[in-house]
Amino acid sequence: MERFLKIFAEPLGKRINSVIHSLGHWSLFLFESLAWLPRKPYRMGNLLRQMEFIGVKSTPIIILTGVFVGAVFALQTGKSFAMFNAETLVGATIGLSLTREIGPVFTALMVTARACSAMAAELGTMRVTEQIDALDTMAVSPIHYLVVPRMIATTLMTPLLTAIFDLIGVIGAYFVGIKLLEISEGAFLDKLYYYVDIRDFFGGLIKAAFFGFFISVISCYSGFTAKGGAEGVGRSTTRAVVASSVVVLITDYFLTTWILEYFSRPTV
Repeated sequence: MERFLKIFAEPLGKRINSVIHSLGHWSLFLFESLAWLPRKPYRMGNLLRQMEFIGVKSTPIIILTGVFVGAVFALQTGKSFAMFNAETLVGATIGLSLTREIGPVFTALMVTARACSAMAAELGTMRVTEQIDALDTMAVSPIHYLVVPRMIATTLMTPLLTAIFDLIGVIGAYFVGIKLLEISEGAFLDKLYYYVDIRDFFGGLIKAAFFGFFISVISCYSGFTAKGGAEGVGRSTTRAVVASSVVVLITDYFLTTWILEYFSRPTV
């Protein structure tokens, strides 16, 4: 029994304790970031730079991803629905899937891969080179100066990128469905207009805002807690991307349950 406890139970207990410890530190970091959110000074230049980096510079990859996701989805659903003579539902299926699920999730994952990994690496480098400690020495809150602009920018820009993803995805699906699969243009657009409601679109944007908030806080926390030089920065960046991606997928389930109950209407 003692051997079993030493080999299995003790490492498991240490791992669980480490996870709970990290979760507690992350929660304190989150509450401190929210506490600094309304305080002055409002550094608009810093905020606009982060919005440009996260939003504007992420637009090309969002457009590229949206086109091919919509095209592939149209190809798959068109071939499948043709087996049941239901090709006219391709437009509605793609519209609902993009606005409710695929758009917010794919956008959040792309922002995580491109922007949030850079956040964690940048802040991690500042931590190991003691630049964050220098801000403390100058009586400047590192969280207010570094984290709050990134958190606001990611929360604001992720829904906008999601809207672009939805639009481009529908356009990509339209061309594949109409030009390649020879689906009736009128039927494609008619079902799309009829079944996709504005509440579906706004429900996806609400999801995207939550995703943007969580991935920004996770990435900034990973950068702030980096240690161990260049290798530690690499570990913190990897941890930020993995944790953010997992949180997006887990949070998506609970947000879907809530949004379907309060914002969406059942489909026929």
